[in-house]
Amino acid sequence: MAFAKTDLFDHKLSTAAVLFKVLSHPARLAILQYLAETKVCITGDISDELPLSRTTVNQHLAELKKAGLIQGTVDGARVNYCLNPEKITELGKTANAFFKEIVNENKCE
Repeated sequence: MAFAKTDLFDHKLSTAAVLFKVLSHPARLAILQYLAETKVCITGDISDELPLSRTTVNQHLAELKKAGLIQGTVDGARVNYCLNPEKITELGKTANAFFKEIVNENKCE
């Protein structure tokens, strides 16, 4: 029976890894930062705000949406993008818990 090596780790670590992986590209961080700064849903071309092609930005948007960090709703030929506040909060809690745990376990003296 075949299984993924990620199946060898507990659910908490696997969930954290998925979220951390999606954050591993500066373009994705820039998109999240831009959406947070604008404080509104963006209709139109986010690639105008980044030094990347529209196709590349769309690929990064797709990864962020797949991870649930952003929401996109179709409005005719355009898509409205917003942060998903529940998932962003979950990401913060996951990151805080992970780093708190490894700091507490690493008390080298």
